[in-house]
Parts: sequence; structure tokens; C-alpha cells
Amino acid sequence: MRRTSRKKRSTLADRAIAASAALILGGGGLVAVNVYASAGEGPSGSPPTRTQNAGRQLSTIDCPEAVNGLPEVPDQARGEVDRELAAMDTQITDAYRQFADRKEQIARDPGLAENAVLGPLRGKRAASLDRIGIAIGRVAERPEGLESLAGCSLRADDDQGQNAGQGQDPGDQDPGQEEDPGQDPGDQDPGDQDPGQGEDPGQGRAGNGPEAADFVDIRSVRPDADRPRKRRGASRGSFTTDCGRNENGKFNPDNVIVAPGVSNGAHHMHDYVGNQANDAFASDDDLADGATTCRNQGDRSTYYWPVLRLQNGQDEDDVDADGGGRDQNTGEIQTPSRVTLKFVGSPVGRVTAMPRFLRIITGDAKAFTNGDANANASWSCTGFEDRQVKDKYPICPEGSQVVRTFAFQNCWDGQNTDSANHRTHVAFARDDGRCPSGFRAVPQLVQRIVYDVPPGPGFAVDSFPEQLHKPVTDHGDFINVFDERLMRNMVRCINDGRRCR
Repeated sequence: MRRTSRKKRSTLADRAIAASAALILGGGGLVAVNVYASAGEGPSGSPPTRTQNAGRQLSTIDCPEAVNGLPEVPDQARGEVDRELAAMDTQITDAYRQFADRKEQIARDPGLAENAVLGPLRGKRAASLDRIGIAIGRVAERPEGLESLAGCSLRADDDQGQNAGQGQDPGDQDPGQEEDPGQDPGDQDPGDQDPGQGEDPGQGRAGNGPEAADFVDIRSVRPDADRPRKRRGASRGSFTTDCGRNENGKFNPDNVIVAPGVSNGAHHMHDYVGNQANDAFASDDDLADGATTCRNQGDRSTYYWPVLRLQNGQDEDDVDADGGGRDQNTGEIQTPSRVTLKFVGSPVGRVTAMPRFLRIITGDAKAFTNGDANANASWSCTGFEDRQVKDKYPICPEGSQVVRTFAFQNCWDGQNTDSANHRTHVAFARDDGRCPSGFRAVPQLVQRIVYDVPPGPGFAVDSFPEQLHKPVTDHGDFINVFDERLMRNMVRCINDGRRCR
């Protein structure tokens, strides 16, 4: 690239409806929009071999998501299971490509989908699920019902009904908006700018998203800045770490949390700040010894998120590479104009230290098809950050910049640095600010990423090919590699109500 540097028995059949994966060609049925997009998985209760909605424009491949059917995986089997789950993502990506390449033929002859796409995909998924069962069965009782997760079906894109509503607050957190408030929203007249929502959102290469409906004028979004009231005993301090903006251009399409040991496990490109040793093969020891872009060398944590690209027809050097053009992620990668990494406290009490190498994923890279249960995207504009949207990209007024905010989970189970689905070892505090039973409050990471992009539509985040670059799929990843002394200082600072760097 131009800027690249380098036991418990579990019946799974009843989970296949609630946890599933879908590959979607968005826009107007089988006709794609003139911008590129990406892949994912989502809910399905459909029979595994039936072609749904005959006679309508079929634009979705719907597959149950296996990871949600495997809440418990023995540690001894986790590496092999993770590799097979990553292989299943690749299978879906490949099937989506086959579907996209034959979409006009399938529109004329839906039966072709079974022979050319669904049948081969089902066979590959069945083999991977069998290997997952074998891996678990070597060290524990083999889970039942894995075969129910193999089947996939077609559906029309207007049957999704799963996108999150707009206008939501990014979460129960204080994202530190005072640090870069931008311009006063009152300085802008909503009539001063045509948001261009009826226009093509970009001039990129022909692709499968985003589309005009994925954008909204931020001035039309209702302000909603409600947050939990801080009570007596709240930890009111904050700790900010400066790790740069990825000025040195560290990108890769790996994800060492979800797909360790698998190249291109993400099928989209990530920005990295902090630890420079992060790739698919990085061990905890590698991260502990890795160089860092953080100003305080006691912070060797790794912070990463999907890149944002302008859909302007300008190719990066990854146009023919995995994670880039091969996975339908094209356009000019944007370096953020500002990145703020702030750790904040609990509104109801003190926080405790995070364990070293704690892994947290916030948001869902497949939320477009999975539904919004784990979605945590939050989009806004400088000067308008009391207005947050999760399923739309914001159209910002002239002089205002696009803002992505990730508020990470702020409760830890007190035992594990990761879990089989990479989610259940951490949680968000409840609406009253308290952690769920058995969890303890830890410093909450709030990432704020700002971009100076041209006003109007025409940008998108990288994503899995089937996720169509939808804004709701935005997500962030964090591995804590603070040294113990600096972590203690952070906790003390937050609990004492100070603002530290």
C-alpha cells in the first residue's frame, strides 16, 4: 500500500434463528450503487436450502453465525475453533463474490443460486462445523446441533428489517466532547447547504455500497445528550493517552483478537495506533516487546479500527490486495485529523485496574446483517456532538468535521482477558451506571476519531464485503498493554477526580 507498513453440552439448533450471518447486495435489489462495500453475517430463521421470495429481487445470502452458537469453547480448542470460524468468514466472502458476479443470471433464474452458490457454501460450512465439533470433542463433550448452522438461503434486501434506529446516544459515557467542540451549531443555517441525500454518494468504482440512504444531514438529527447522573462516590477523573493519528501508516486486514494466526482475518483494512507489533500472528510477548507510537512509553496498548475512505475513484496501493480491492474496499484512505484516547470513570463508584492483555471489541463488524444487539457505532460532526447517529453517516455543514466515537465496555468479569465469543468477559454498565452482577467497573476507553472530509456523502468505512460499508458496522478493538505502574496511576487519577495525561 502507499501508506502501508506492515463442558457443557450445548444444543445449537435453537440459536440458529437468533444468531446468523447474511451477505447482502444493497441498494436497489440486484443493482449496485456506484461505491464499494464489504461482508458479514446476520440473523436467519429460514430453512437451510430454500430459496426465499421467489419472483422478487434476491440480494441476500443468509447464514446462521456460528460463533453465537458457541458460547463456551474450552481453552485447549479455542485456537482451532477461531481458525475455522475465520475460514467460514472467508467462505461467505467467496460466496458473496460468486453471487455478485452472477446476480443478473440469478435474477432471471433463482434456482441457479442453489447450484452455483448456496450448495457449495453449505458443503464448506458443514465441513468447518464438523472440524469445530471434533476440536471441542477432543477436550470436552461435543456440542450438539452444529449441522443446523451450515445451511444458507437467499432473501430479498427489503426483508432485512434489522438496521438500528438513528438518533441514539453513543452509550452511557462521557466522551469528552469538551476537548474539541468544533463550531457552534447555531452558526449554521440548515438551509445553507444541500445535503445531497438524493445524489450518488460518491464517484468511486462501481460497487455495492454505501448508498444515498446511508447518509443524513446532522442538523436534522434530534439532540440527545442524556447520560447517567453522576452520584456521590462516582469516579470523575480521566486519563488521556496520546498515541498519534497513524501518521506512519500502519495498516493491515488482520484481527489478532478474533482471528489469531489468520492473515486477512478481517477482510477489511484497519488503522493502528499504539503498539506497532500488531498483526495476525502477534503473541502477548510480541505486544509486550513491541514499539509504540504512544507518547508515554508505558502504554504499549494497541488501538485499531476500520479505515475510512473517500469514495472518490482514487485507488490505494491495496486495490488488488486482500482487505482492499479484493474484498471490495476501495477509495482513498483518510488519515484522521485528530484521535483522542481517553479513559473515564464510573458514574456510581470507583474503578479497578484492567488486567494486562485484556481484549475488548466494541460494536459489531457484521451489525448490518446480525442486527444491532452488539452495535455500538456512533457518528456525528464537530459542533453537533449532542446529536449522534448509529445507522447513518453524517453530512456535516461546511467547516464541521466528521466524528466517530467508540465507547468501550466498562465492566470486567474479574477473571478472563478474553472469551470464546470475545464479548462475554466484558459488559456495559446498566442504565443506572452499575455493572452487572459478578462484574467490576474498570476505566472506560472512549475513542474519538475526527476526519476532515469534503461536505456531503462520498465516504465510508471498510467492512466485510457483504456488510456493504454500512455505518452501523463500525467497531473498535483494544488490547491493554499498559505497564502495571502506569495502570495504577490511571486508576488513582480517575478515582481521585483528576484529569491526567
